[in-house]
Amino acid sequence: MSQAPSVTEDDVDSLIVGEEYHVFPGTTVTVCCLTLQNGYSVIGSSACVSFSRFDYQVGRTAARADARDKIWALEGYLLRQRIHDKKVA
Repeated sequence: MSQAPSVTEDDVDSLIVGEEYHVFPGTTVTVCCLTLQNGYSVIGSSACVSFSRFDYQVGRTAARADARDKIWALEGYLLRQRIHDKKVA
């Protein structure tokens, strides 16, 4: 029995060729921009409720995870479309 196609963590990670971060001055908002192999950019964000608890590394990690989740969703859509196209053709 063949295994159903899927998107793996390695698939998602292999698409990322660049990443940049920005914290907006005077806020706890961190934004991550992940650049993919095809040149497309995906944005993720995070925010901390309290300035006293803000940690730059935690904000980066959370913003990157948010962006990565969006890539996962895009790749899932693309795989489903490819499966659909094969069935229709």
